[in-house]
Amino acid sequence: MARMTDFLAQAGAVLGTIWTAAITPVDAPPSVLVLAMCGLALAVVLFRPTWRLTRHVITIAHEAAHALAALLTGRKLEGIRLHSDTSGVTVSRGRARGFGMVVTAFAGYVGPGVIGLGAAWLLREGYAVGLLWLIVLLLALLLVQIRNLFGLWSVLVSGTLLVFVSWWLPPEAQMGTAYAVTWFLLFGAVRPVLELQVQRARGRAQSSDADQLAGLTHVPGILWVGLFLLVTGGSVLLGGGWILAAAV
Repeated sequence: MARMTDFLAQAGAVLGTIWTAAITPVDAPPSVLVLAMCGLALAVVLFRPTWRLTRHVITIAHEAAHALAALLTGRKLEGIRLHSDTSGVTVSRGRARGFGMVVTAFAGYVGPGVIGLGAAWLLREGYAVGLLWLIVLLLALLLVQIRNLFGLWSVLVSGTLLVFVSWWLPPEAQMGTAYAVTWFLLFGAVRPVLELQVQRARGRAQSSDADQLAGLTHVPGILWVGLFLLVTGGSVLLGGGWILAAAV
């Protein structure tokens, strides 16, 4: 009983420390750090070898957005699978057509950009450390819906890295990581949309989200791709503006 009491006390202390760090605003970092993280994230997205590795993060955000949209529209979430080729699939049960299915299909490609936009807002308000812990929490919630080993590995590695940064590294490293992750989500949301249209033009993505939406709404897939690009590009401009305005 005493051991259990000690464990609960220690766990409470740890959670209290995390909560205090998460809700305590911090001053904006030097503009040079913000710009350096912006350049780093952009280079990672543009350089093919690094993009192949880090694109898994965008896939996690993509599938998480599908899952959240499904739940918010009343569909029953069956599970998420993440694959080593950076593809993924989210399975939900409900009406095969209608508003819920349209929102669920639409959410995937815009999800990373919208998440990045929310992260940019938190950075603007000074909650860089809170952003890292919030992502850890979201990954923990996502973990229970993963249905394959590679997916479990991807989410666990991502969450473990963020816990390491948030708990053990100095504030400067935490700040840099928060800004790098946010810039990466913003920039990284755009490239898959462009890649999608390239694949569609070659006839290799006939079951893509855009084509599923075309089948559901009778609106051409190219228009859905354009809307994906409008949302993700707008997120870069708005979110990037928030970050730079707070840092300069």
